Amino acid sequence: MSNRNASSKSEGMNHFKQEVASELGVPLKQGYNGDLTAKQAGSVGGEMVKRMIQAQESQMGMQNQSR
Repeated sequence: MSNRNASSKSEGMNHFKQEVASELGVPLKQGYNGDLTAKQAGSVGGEMVKRMIQAQESQMGMQNQSR
């Protein structure tokens, strides 16, 4: 994987994280976020995982339907 590709994926994940935090009302900012509680940080990470699983399951369902 090239550095450009890795950088693009990292930027995409950061955007996703910011989007989820905003929707949950968690005051996430660029850089250091050590002032967040474990509950706040965990809620963002948990919601991100939940959405990624849902997207993957949806994609797998679509692939199975086309067979």
